[in-house]
Amino acid sequence: MATIRIPPVLRASVGGEREVSADGTSVGEVLRNLVEAHPDTQAQIFSADGELNRFVNVYLNDEDVRVLDGLDTGVTERDELVILPAMAGGR
Repeated sequence: MATIRIPPVLRASVGGEREVSADGTSVGEVLRNLVEAHPDTQAQIFSADGELNRFVNVYLNDEDVRVLDGLDTGVTERDELVILPAMAGGR
């Protein structure tokens, strides 16, 4: 199982946990299993077309999955995914 670090904004959707684990051999499978276990995370992580929401960044071992193979990026049980909502604003 891969470890998923949960940002504060999503913790209420996963029972307050900072980290959860999910099975899968790709980033997409891991995230879909997270959503299956915690349905309230769906809209935060995925867009209506099943792709990553454009306002969320996902890192696999400190690398943005968008510069890797996106949702098809391979994952092992030792890997860590970090979900980070995009920040905007300021002057």
